[in-house]
Amino acid sequence: MMRRLLAAMLFALAPAAMAQTPAVDAARAVGSVGERYDGYVGVAAPVSPTVRTQISTINIRRRALYSRLATSRAVSAQDVGITAGCQLLARVAIGEAYMLGDGVWRKRAAGQSASVPDYCR
Repeated sequence: MMRRLLAAMLFALAPAAMAQTPAVDAARAVGSVGERYDGYVGVAAPVSPTVRTQISTINIRRRALYSRLATSRAVSAQDVGITAGCQLLARVAIGEAYMLGDGVWRKRAAGQSASVPDYCR
């Protein structure tokens, strides 16, 4: 129940924090950049310094959002990030990279459902 409430709040407030950039979108489309289980964007393969900078900016915005929500709900920012990660992993498109809690980067294949950790269900 708490995860659902946090997820609803997160995505109602999150457009700017979740927004990407054309360079990050392009890197995401080829699987060089992807969503992580903890609610942050990660680098799965070599990318340009510009993409790294943009990822850093996105993650700073996400961290600020997670902290604000954590404070308002009296939970940890890590819990908010993991809740966001569940939602973000469920949206990974075919060909995009993603990382589960084991730290291994994967790419979603055609015909494969979105992989989410058991605690997201």
